[in-house]
Amino acid sequence: MKRTGASGASVVLAALMLAACGGGGGGGTGAPPVTVTPTPSPAPTPTAGCTLSARQGFAKAVLDEWYLFPGDMARNADPARYADVQSYIDALTAPARALGKDRYFTYITSIAEETAFYARGASAGFGLRLAYDPYAQRIVIAEAYEGAPALAAGIDRGARISAIGTSTDSMRTLSSLAAAGGTDAIIAALGPDEAGVTRVLRVTDASGTRDVRVTKAEYDIDPVSDRYGAKVISEGGRSYGYVNLRTFIRSADQQLRDAFQTFRDRGVTDIVVDLRYNGGGLVSTAELFGDLLGHSRNASEIFSQTRFRPEKASKDERHFFTAQAQAIAPTRVAFIGTGSTASASELVINGMLPWLGTNMTLVGGNTYGKPVGQIALDRPECDDRLRVIAFATGNAAGAGDYFGGLAPRIANSCAATDDLDLPLGDPREASIRAAIDFLAGRSCGAPIAGLSASTTRSIAAVREPTGMLAPARPTTAQRELPGLF
Repeated sequence: MKRTGASGASVVLAALMLAACGGGGGGGTGAPPVTVTPTPSPAPTPTAGCTLSARQGFAKAVLDEWYLFPGDMARNADPARYADVQSYIDALTAPARALGKDRYFTYITSIAEETAFYARGASAGFGLRLAYDPYAQRIVIAEAYEGAPALAAGIDRGARISAIGTSTDSMRTLSSLAAAGGTDAIIAALGPDEAGVTRVLRVTDASGTRDVRVTKAEYDIDPVSDRYGAKVISEGGRSYGYVNLRTFIRSADQQLRDAFQTFRDRGVTDIVVDLRYNGGGLVSTAELFGDLLGHSRNASEIFSQTRFRPEKASKDERHFFTAQAQAIAPTRVAFIGTGSTASASELVINGMLPWLGTNMTLVGGNTYGKPVGQIALDRPECDDRLRVIAFATGNAAGAGDYFGGLAPRIANSCAATDDLDLPLGDPREASIRAAIDFLAGRSCGAPIAGLSASTTRSIAAVREPTGMLAPARPTTAQRELPGLF
């Protein structure tokens, strides 16, 4: 979840965000909204001012001024002991991380890379979201992106990957990779996320088992799929709107407007909002989403609140519902979530809770649990952007402390599986089926258990369902789209 900020002598406060490990400019009243850096310069050749010690000093100064949890920072971390900037940041934020407040949400990244992603979803890779079950040692395709190499090669949701190689003669099974080095070895076998990298994947789907040669390429992520991202599902004489948002980026805004215009034109007021793999992004897009669900709300009613540390309280904001021509007044809304549903996605769900109450539900699994967001401070001469946890979010009732996920806040949640054998948008798919049952006034299943996937992992080594494959140091795209390769 990322938002925008003011400028200083050596840094530019760029977009505020809400993201899984990482959402955008706010409306509403309060302090003037801070402005996004419009077009960062390309990464320059490092200068004398871009030494490791100087970059670490920049990071420390930013955290000292802006970090949301100043009392939970390490005071004795010696930068000389750390070989890179991120390791030093991790040491500084370790006390907050031990309390579950900052699960590697504060990080250093590239201005150029981040700008390309949030403007249009630019990425490089296969264009696949990979779900991994460490117990069965299998990878299942959760989603394949249009315009990317894997879908063009015939690999789509539900396919299984059992072996990976650089050629057909060098194939290694997932079990042998996992035995040699766990998930790190599997991720390494998939190769770097760079255009031109080629891998052979052994794929099993309805067509059988085959080896598919795929070359990674640059592509733009379509935030609302042309195949299934927005549709009207008709069933039993009723119509239900379905919208699946992959990520909160600027190019999603018009697509969301178009989807809700269709719902409005068709008189649809029962809506399924599918955020099951959405790790977050720009706050501005989350606020637009709330506005599109807020036709029955007025300009004096709050959708969300942003709160900084006390010394920065002048930056606090409230976003009031803002009239949108495409907005609907929903009768019922079913949000679909999983442990990959985080940050800006959670802001939308939490923001609607005071207004919809028992007329909304969370279907699927508990959300990740990230009620905090980042600002970005830039050091353009080094192409350094520091994303630092600097603000907390809340809804109209002020509720925002959901580090354990949102399911405990929703009285009538509905547990359901993510049925990878059926396409997204298909009313037969388990989570969508439960969502429609709720909208239709039928029973939609048992409630979701109380702890988020991330919290459960930190408490005990329990067996979990299939989760997204994730590298230790994700790219910008992988932070917002867990499991992306």
